[in-house]
Amino acid sequence: MTHQRRMERFVSELTDVQSRLYAYILTLAPEVNRAHEILQNTNMAIWRKADDFTMGTNFGAWAVRIAYFEVLADRKRRSLDRHVFDDALLGELAVQAAATTGAGDGMIRALRDCMVKLPANHRELICQRYGPNGSVQHIAGQLGKSVAAISQTLYRIRRTLGDCIENALAGESAS
Repeated sequence: MTHQRRMERFVSELTDVQSRLYAYILTLAPEVNRAHEILQNTNMAIWRKADDFTMGTNFGAWAVRIAYFEVLADRKRRSLDRHVFDDALLGELAVQAAATTGAGDGMIRALRDCMVKLPANHRELICQRYGPNGSVQHIAGQLGKSVAAISQTLYRIRRTLGDCIENALAGESAS
């Protein structure tokens, strides 16, 4: 693999893990501005350690571990603050946060896979509903249908997506 291709994959992995890292950090450092600062420090540390990462291994777990150490470093910098968690509590929160934020990755993958399986008109309806200005009333007016009909269709699509995601996650946990 060329260096450029490796860096492209690395950037893609780093981009994909941003929301997971932020959620993890926010669990351990619940102040929003502080969590953003720690995320930036984490991203810088990840970049500095890019050559240490082995492609094909679990990038998310590697990045979360770096985030954990950045949270600890931030904690040390702020050790005079009387609201700092003790090490044992922080460790327990870290374990729980890693498990919780990692679970969301599978759900997001399942949602993407299930969206692809929907008929094109259902995907478009979901995108309209959850996009900007996506009110049911607006969609009904555009399509010349009643609000009740659009609401019922959306309900069925969401139920189909929910079942698909549940089945995908059940299959994932079975393997």
